[in-house]
Amino acid sequence: MSQTESKIGMVYLVGAGPGDPDLITVKGARLLAACDAVLYDNLIPDELIVMLPFSVERIYVGKKSSQHSLPQDEINKLLVDLARHGKTVVRLKGGDPFVFGRGGEEAEYLAKQGIPFEVVPGVTAGIAGPACAGIPVTDRRYASSITLMTGHKAADKDAPDKPGTLPGLTKDDTIVIYMGVAELEQNIRRLLDSGMSPDTPAAAIERGTLPTQRVVTATLADLPERVRRVGLKPPALFVIGDVVKLRDSIDWYQSKPLGGLRVMVCRPADQAGWVYQKLRDLGAEVLAYPTIATEENFDLPAWKRVLDLDAPTRWLVFTSENGVRYFMNQWRERVGDMRELAAYRIAAVGFGTARALEAFTLKADFVPTKATTAELAGQMAAQLDLSGAAIVRVRGDLGDDRVEKILAEVSASVVSLPVYRTITALWTDPMKEKLFAYPPDAIMLTSGSAVDGLIANLDAEELKRLISGLFVVSIGPMTSDIIRGYGMTVSLEAQTHSISSMIEELITHHQAHPIRRQ
Repeated sequence: MSQTESKIGMVYLVGAGPGDPDLITVKGARLLAACDAVLYDNLIPDELIVMLPFSVERIYVGKKSSQHSLPQDEINKLLVDLARHGKTVVRLKGGDPFVFGRGGEEAEYLAKQGIPFEVVPGVTAGIAGPACAGIPVTDRRYASSITLMTGHKAADKDAPDKPGTLPGLTKDDTIVIYMGVAELEQNIRRLLDSGMSPDTPAAAIERGTLPTQRVVTATLADLPERVRRVGLKPPALFVIGDVVKLRDSIDWYQSKPLGGLRVMVCRPADQAGWVYQKLRDLGAEVLAYPTIATEENFDLPAWKRVLDLDAPTRWLVFTSENGVRYFMNQWRERVGDMRELAAYRIAAVGFGTARALEAFTLKADFVPTKATTAELAGQMAAQLDLSGAAIVRVRGDLGDDRVEKILAEVSASVVSLPVYRTITALWTDPMKEKLFAYPPDAIMLTSGSAVDGLIANLDAEELKRLISGLFVVSIGPMTSDIIRGYGMTVSLEAQTHSISSMIEELITHHQAHPIRRQ
C-alpha cells in the first residue's frame, strides 16, 4: 500500500431519520460526533448540526425544489476529495440514504473511486410519518404490501415514471408518495386513471414526526382540494389506502403542555442539549439557533495570582455556568488535586450556576435571592464578613466589574479570573432560509450576550420579520433591558431568573393563553 493510499479516510452514508432529531440511530449519532467533516442536506434537524464539536467541518449541500446548493456531481467529488485527505466524513441524509436520497449514486461513485465507505440506514419518512399520524402502513386486515413512490420526477430522463403507470396496484396495497406537493393533483389523477377508486381513504402529512406536524384526511379524489384549502407545504408525504381509516381510532400523537409550539433557543449549543430535550419532551418543536459560543481563555498571570492567595478565608464566586465548566477544566490542568478546593467557600449567582457546580459534586455556600451579579455582590457584602477575605471572581470576557468593585469596598481582596471568552455564532444563509420558512412562535433569550448575538445575525428587515408577532421570553431584568434596548418587547420575564423557570412559566402562560405567531 502506498503512502497516499494509507492516508485515505472513510465515508459514512448516514440516514438522519425523518425530522425528529431523536430518531437518528445510535450508530449514526456516534459517527456524527466523531467525524472530521459532515455534508448535510436541507431537511436535517438543526440540533444535529449545531451541537457538533467546533472541530467538525460543516458543509451544507442541500437541495430544495430543484434548487441545488451544490450539484450532485460536485457533492460526489467533494466526498472523494475529503476522504483522500484522510478525513472521516459523514454524508448526512434525511430519512434513509437509499430511499429517494441518491445514496445509491454516491455509494457507487465512492466504490468506483476506491474510497472505503459504509452505509448506516435511517428511519425513512414513509414509515415514520404515517406512524406519528396514527396510520400503520401495513395491517393484516387492510394492507399486506407497501409501495413507496416519489411524487416528482428527477431531472434526468432515465428516472422511473410517476405513480399510476406502475402495474399491479391493488386494494390491499398502501401507497406512500414522497414529496410532490406541487404535483399532487397530477399524481392523484394518474392513480385514478389507473383504476383506483376515488373513494379510497387518503391522507397528507406535513412535517411528519415533528410536534408541529399537520395531517389532513379525505378520499383520494378530494385530497388535492383539502390540501389546497389548508395550505399544506413541503416537506409533506401522502398515504393512500384503507389503513388511513385507522387514524381516528389509534391517533396517539397526544397533546403535551407545549404541544405544537415552535420555540427558538439562542443559548450556546454546547450548553443547550438539555434545554432542547426538555422542550421536545413537552411537545415543542425546537429551533436550535445559537447566537453565541464560548471558547476557553487561559490567563496565566491571573492564575498565578489565584494560586498565590493565602488568606484564611477564601471565596470562589461564579457568575455563570460557563465559568464553572471552564474553571473546573483549568483547575484540573493547573492544580490537579480537586481536594484543594476545600480551602474555598463558593458563591453562585443563581440556581442554574449552582446546578452546574453540583455536576462536579460541589455545593454553593451562598446563592442570592435574585439571580443578578449586582444582587450577588450586594448581598454577599451585606450578609457576610468579608474583611480580609480573598475572593476569586470567575468570569468571561464580557460583562461589568461591579462584583469586583462592590466586594472590594468591604475590604476584600478580589482577583478577577477570566476563564472563557464569548464569540458570536454566525448563521449561514441556509439557516436563515429555514428560519423564515417556518418562523418561531416564541424565543428564549437567556443572556444579554445572546441578545447581542441575535442582533448581529440579522439586518434590520430580517429582525423586523422575526419579531413581528413573536413571544419573547427573557431570563431576567438585565437581559430584558438589553432586549428592550433593541426595540423588542419582552412578553414574559422569568421570576426566578433560571432556564427551568423560563420553561415552567412558558407552560403556564401557554396553557392559559395559547401562544401562536400573529
